Amino acid sequence: MARPHGVVIVSERYWAFAQCDGTLSEGRMPSSETRWRRIPLIRGLARLSTSLSPLFRKTGVARDRDRAILGGALVLPFGFVFLPETVGLAIGFALTTILLLAWLFRGRTLSLHGAEHRAIAAAEERRLCSTWTGEVRPSRFSRRCGTNFAALVLPVTFVGERLWPLTPAFYTPVVLTLVALAFSMELWLVLQALPRRLASLFLLPGLSLQRLTTREPTLEETRVALRAVDAVLRRELDLLAR
Repeated sequence: MARPHGVVIVSERYWAFAQCDGTLSEGRMPSSETRWRRIPLIRGLARLSTSLSPLFRKTGVARDRDRAILGGALVLPFGFVFLPETVGLAIGFALTTILLLAWLFRGRTLSLHGAEHRAIAAAEERRLCSTWTGEVRPSRFSRRCGTNFAALVLPVTFVGERLWPLTPAFYTPVVLTLVALAFSMELWLVLQALPRRLASLFLLPGLSLQRLTTREPTLEETRVALRAVDAVLRRELDLLAR
């Protein structure tokens, strides 16, 4: 996750937040129950909630104002359930988009988002040292970026609205959103297991959108992300060595 002044790197067990001023914060991810990982749809929602933990926890990486903005963007659409469907959908989408864009396009977030992708690619390609020195520049575009996931959620939600079999009620938008997120996560996991070129075809909308949500990072910004990657990898490797 890119922040206006740093980069958060998360593994299953640990997170690290490297800031542009050189400071580094680290923490543990909440443990998820093993039984939830075996239940289709439920495991996707559990995974999503866990991934947002560093942002919403009081001791995490986000300030109170940032948590309020992000929480508002997630909750606001549910506040228009009593309006006519078309009106509620339009207003909710507009407000959510405005809040998320305001949250995303501030500070150095876009450049650090590109740095985040580059640092992760460097780890996957085993080129951390050459990326640190600037000899190589792995891609700033990532198949596993949340932008790609968001691009999957939109068509899944659209199809879900058209195929929803139950009589609409005041709680329908909430349930439909949760179901769309769960189905999207299952699809997301399948795509991650496909060969790179084949997966890229399905993720093309999200990868194209990353041209707007990322900027080419400087070497200094890339090193910020690499410090976060290094911190998480060291803790993971220390755990394996025990």
